[in-house]
Amino acid sequence: MAQADKTEAPKTEHRFPCNACGADLRFAPGETDLVCDHCGARTEIEGLSGGPVEITEIDYLRALEGLDVAETEVTRVSTCPNCAARVEFDPDIHATECPFCATPVVTDTGEQRQIKPKGMLPFALAEREAKAAMTKWLGKLWFAPNGLQAYARKGRKMQGIYVPYWTYDAQTKSSYKGQRGTVYYVTQTVMRDGKPEQRQVQKIRWRSKSGRVARFFDDVLVLASHSLPKDMTDRLEPWDLSQMMPYTPEILAGFRAEGYTVELPDGLGEARGYMDRVILRDVKFDIGGDRQRVDHIATDVSSVTFKHVLLPVWLAAYKYNGETYRFVVNGQTGQVQGERPWSAWKITFAVVLGVIVAGAIGFVLANA
Repeated sequence: MAQADKTEAPKTEHRFPCNACGADLRFAPGETDLVCDHCGARTEIEGLSGGPVEITEIDYLRALEGLDVAETEVTRVSTCPNCAARVEFDPDIHATECPFCATPVVTDTGEQRQIKPKGMLPFALAEREAKAAMTKWLGKLWFAPNGLQAYARKGRKMQGIYVPYWTYDAQTKSSYKGQRGTVYYVTQTVMRDGKPEQRQVQKIRWRSKSGRVARFFDDVLVLASHSLPKDMTDRLEPWDLSQMMPYTPEILAGFRAEGYTVELPDGLGEARGYMDRVILRDVKFDIGGDRQRVDHIATDVSSVTFKHVLLPVWLAAYKYNGETYRFVVNGQTGQVQGERPWSAWKITFAVVLGVIVAGAIGFVLANA
């Protein structure tokens, strides 16, 4: 586990008062300004108008030994008793719902020191655009209960959450041993209905093959939280990481940030699984031929670096018939994913209708 320097790290505030009226400013998705919903004043965020810039990586081995205070931060988080999500809440909020599972949460003053985010993708979609994307997606769920669709389409606000991820870079060099297969055909004579018949039979000629492959992995993305199902967040991809901006607290204004619960070494383990699959593909390509067998791969991994980054997700969690259903929208692209119940009567109706249609077709064919 990555440990931070024991010196007191700075506390990060994500609230910015309006210079005109004192109300809280919020980041305007798709823009470079903080806006005041109370008086309409706008404040430009310094450093955003120039576009994406290169973000410094952190050496992985150095992080295991200990990080400087400047690379860590202390955040005020509350932990959901149901899904264990660690979410930042404003200090004046004492009771609310967990945005990930709609469980009532009594906020606390728990403080947590974590590795500071290095980069973030700002929200490109406003809430109204995310809600429109979710409504369109719900309209395609014909087998979902009408009650859930109506409930989800009501005017309840969606939550803008910055979800934590790790990215890993690594240089890999792999040596392998395997076999290359070449397909060829031989003619065989077989008896068919008492008569000889010739046919082509496929054979494979194998020969040993060994070699080396190398690949540099850049920004292997790993979800650093267990609050959302991984298969759901995987389907939110792709993310355009070329638009990544340096971590700026002003971009968090008006949104919530989730703390990571997947520790740095565990994230690297998942990243290595992805790297190994890509390396296996490279090895098979290097072996060539028509078929490949891979007997052994030995990989040397070096120059491992990482970043803690935040990616934007619009989230809605609903309690329906005692169960929680979640809908997530990629805050950059508008891609929608979600959990949905199935309507028993709709499925029954579809099955009965299918039987009637099949019976009608059979009746017509029989008479014809």
